[in-house]
Amino acid sequence: MKHALSVTRDQDFAAWYQSVIAEADLAEESGVRGCMVIRPWGYGIWERIQRLLDDRIKATGHENCYFPLFIPLSYFEKEAEHVDGFAKEMAVVTHHRLVGDGKGGLVPDPAAKLEEPLVVRPTSETVIGAAFARWVQSWRDLPVLINQWANVVRWEMRTRMFLRTSEFLWQEGHTAHATAEEAREETLRMLEVYREFSESCLAVHVVTGEKPENERFPGAVATYSIEAMMQDGKALQAGTSHFLGTNFASAQNIRFQNAGGEFELANTTSWGVSTRMIGGVIMVHGDDDGLAVPPAIAPWQVVIVPMLRDGPEDQAIIDYCRDLRGQLGALSALGEPVRALLDLKAAKAATKRWGWVKKGAPVVIEVGGRDVAGGNVSVIRRDRLYREDGKLDSRVMPRGELVDTLQQVLEDVQAGLLARSTEALRARIVPVEDWAGVEAHFAEGVKNPGWVDVRWSKPTGAALDRVVERLKALKLTIRNAPLGQTHRGEGSADAGNCVFTGEPAVERVLIGRAY
Repeated sequence: MKHALSVTRDQDFAAWYQSVIAEADLAEESGVRGCMVIRPWGYGIWERIQRLLDDRIKATGHENCYFPLFIPLSYFEKEAEHVDGFAKEMAVVTHHRLVGDGKGGLVPDPAAKLEEPLVVRPTSETVIGAAFARWVQSWRDLPVLINQWANVVRWEMRTRMFLRTSEFLWQEGHTAHATAEEAREETLRMLEVYREFSESCLAVHVVTGEKPENERFPGAVATYSIEAMMQDGKALQAGTSHFLGTNFASAQNIRFQNAGGEFELANTTSWGVSTRMIGGVIMVHGDDDGLAVPPAIAPWQVVIVPMLRDGPEDQAIIDYCRDLRGQLGALSALGEPVRALLDLKAAKAATKRWGWVKKGAPVVIEVGGRDVAGGNVSVIRRDRLYREDGKLDSRVMPRGELVDTLQQVLEDVQAGLLARSTEALRARIVPVEDWAGVEAHFAEGVKNPGWVDVRWSKPTGAALDRVVERLKALKLTIRNAPLGQTHRGEGSADAGNCVFTGEPAVERVLIGRAY
């Protein structure tokens, strides 16, 4: 069996990942370290993510808005823990003009120094908090439910396309509430939106849970995440939702007069997912032939490739394909019209076919003169690329049969990718009862170990610092404490002692290596 990519996952997973991005025309280097050019196919996937997730965000009552890219440094300084958490990643603007240096170059004009430095948006809690302080005066103004789609900048030292870049695209939701209970409900509501979106649209099964204290968003009271498992067994934090309590409200003076006439601090939340999700889709669904895109987020779900010979019969093939595209575009699948493309680029049919395989188009249809004469099509499913004998599985079928079954095919592809992701994650989470078991599971030489599930006593302070150091020695982190656990008590999942402290456990947590 010959694969389309020059490097396989088993040979070098990191190199394979970069190869998929290049061969699928997802993104490329920009000339600025840590910043990427997202090419049309990659951006098309992001547009699908935006559209589907935006519908879900709006369905929960949120409205979209936009805040500035530049944030005064003083806004961050009001929230000490927050600024400390982001200080090393901040890009700062100090001047507003350049002048010639007399040597053919440009330098900041000393006379154009800003009175106050501006931070290029790493996240927007501070600037949105300042707006909330203006907007919220009475309990009648609450809740405030907003979201923005934007770019952010965090100056990363070690970058990898989509997974960790200095500039990336995301959505960030921000809300303010009259009570802590309402804010906590909002935090978990949006976490559930992320879980459902990841599984329904990305076909990526995830674990929802609470982050340990040392992994909280800077300034948050509680941080929750969705964690996905990549094919190499590593975790990817695919989305987060934060209960901020009154920490940011206190720093930004977000106060309201309650029904009794007394002033209170609002409780706030924030939550977001980013283009990192595309990296997750690559590493969950890709194979040694390239990317495999779930139909829900594929810019084109079906690609029709005419097999032309530069002869007089070509026009009949093109006309046949155009008519077929019209028929397929009139169908619906996964709740939307089918997105079908007729590829008329001047290239050999085989080259175009493998190009679309590497891009991960869910269904590729080839049509030649013999197909036209017989009223047939040749169909390739990206999720079932090869037959048992290792040859390409290109199935000839009547055109009418394709039209009748395409909806079900696309829905089967979507469901099948989710089933694979679910099975892979569940099979690679192993319960471990003591620290020796953790060390053995992640011992050097063990390939793709997945995650372990251990008892946890929720240590804090110096005790937690010691845990973090032990984990760091093995390049491990606590991913989250899965929601829905039955806490404390005989017969519960956490009955017993913490593998780190020996103290009575209160819950179980997942541990693994991560991106």
